[in-house]
Amino acid sequence: MKSNPRNPPAGTAVAESVSPTTIFAALSNERRQHALQYLVLRPGDVVVGDLAEYVTIKDGLKTRDQYERILTGLVHTHLPHLNDAELVSYDADTETVSLLVDAEVLYPYLELAAPVDE
Repeated sequence: MKSNPRNPPAGTAVAESVSPTTIFAALSNERRQHALQYLVLRPGDVVVGDLAEYVTIKDGLKTRDQYERILTGLVHTHLPHLNDAELVSYDADTETVSLLVDAEVLYPYLELAAPVDE
């Protein structure tokens, strides 16, 4: 697999502020909300499989098939959306994702969407 060209190169500064419109668009989907909640609580690189497991549990699903569907949706839809919005960095080669913005920026929006788990 090739690296995702949409990821900024290492050491590249990401915009200090993200527009509310961008954040609301990202939070318009419940699975993206769950993904961002997990990333806010887990600084650094997160394995996509762990993220998919968290989203599966938050959605109240339990089977391996449901997990695989969520994993596929994250990889092909939700992570690219969040990556394009410059909220996360997704590396397809290492299958990791990390938050690009300060968690403090997202807290108020996540609290409006749903309380952040602790």
